[in-house]
Amino acid sequence: MRALLTALTASGSLVLASCATFDDSTSASGDWRPTAELTPERGPQPELPEVGGEQEPDAPERTQESIPPPDGCTDHDPAVIATCLDPIGAVAALPPHGTEIGALAGERESGTVHVAVEGAEPREFASLEVDATGDGGLTGLALSPTYHEDRLVYAYISTEEDNRVVRFAEDGEATPVLTGIPKGDSGNAGALGHGGDGTLLVATGDGGDPDAAEDPDSLAGKVLRIDRSGDAAEGNPEPGSPVIAGGLHSPGGLCTSRDGTRSWVTDRGGSVDTLYRIEPGEDLSAPAWTWQDQPGVAGCADWSDMLMVTTSHTGTIQSMPIDEDGVITGEPQVTDTQQDGNGIGYGRIADVDVISDDVAVAGTVNKAGSDPVSSDDRVVLLLRPEAGSGGAD
Repeated sequence: MRALLTALTASGSLVLASCATFDDSTSASGDWRPTAELTPERGPQPELPEVGGEQEPDAPERTQESIPPPDGCTDHDPAVIATCLDPIGAVAALPPHGTEIGALAGERESGTVHVAVEGAEPREFASLEVDATGDGGLTGLALSPTYHEDRLVYAYISTEEDNRVVRFAEDGEATPVLTGIPKGDSGNAGALGHGGDGTLLVATGDGGDPDAAEDPDSLAGKVLRIDRSGDAAEGNPEPGSPVIAGGLHSPGGLCTSRDGTRSWVTDRGGSVDTLYRIEPGEDLSAPAWTWQDQPGVAGCADWSDMLMVTTSHTGTIQSMPIDEDGVITGEPQVTDTQQDGNGIGYGRIADVDVISDDVAVAGTVNKAGSDPVSSDDRVVLLLRPEAGSGGAD
């Protein structure tokens, strides 16, 4: 496996791989502690596809620098699986179909959800009606915990009246699941994730009202835990309430560890960017990490001994070592993903979702205030960072 990954990119940041499957849980039960059942990010791992064929023993190593720049919507980087989209607000890895690599990618402003598959043109999966003002729109995607049975997808969207969670099938209309999340002039972005036990986690923005994030009676600025119908999941700290934690302002991403035992949320505050570990029933007042330079923390991925956070402002990947208890043990190792003058690199990256033990899928947002290349915006595959002691580059 490592030989194939190295042949694809010597920088070790982008490769092709296969997707994971989802558990068959149907509802939550008992106290809120995610179980180590089969989760969206922990499933059977199909063999890696033979992308580009085997490398000859004496062939020169294929590096990121050796890949030609994009030509129109053609991107020669094998880690790019979709091109020429609008800025991508959310991604969700699809279950495997043979060796086919696939993900859903949602455009924030248009509300269009595309199927991105390696070797094929993106095709429309669904079109959601959204209001993208005040950083809203389509900002979260998650497959149903029983996607292999119901083929349903959940999205966090903004409408003219509120922010909400909806569900939909391919080519189908969106059905409201959880409505009435406060909307304002800002703080409308949200995120979706899996609780590891058949439930959905929802991170909501404060709707431009920081006080709402501390108000237990408001759905703004909270982490919510719901079942597939949008009701408060069983075992929440307050029976009948979907709220399990409060204190968010503008969440960028939400992720759960591969064994389903812990969850994280990133947040872009007024003066600092923050990573929180979600502790049910507690306000998010003790950050696991903060960034004073505010890189625009976005998606996250937990690989048991390594936590990866993408940034949508500075174009970096922040990789932090974590121990078996989920405690960060070193400073972030920073990988620059900005594009050079030849269009090499991926620029600003927003949401990310784990595909396999080594690979995640991510979406770029270069058309939203950056310097896009001809193939932007793109869906790309990111290799799991190597574990290490950390330290900024």
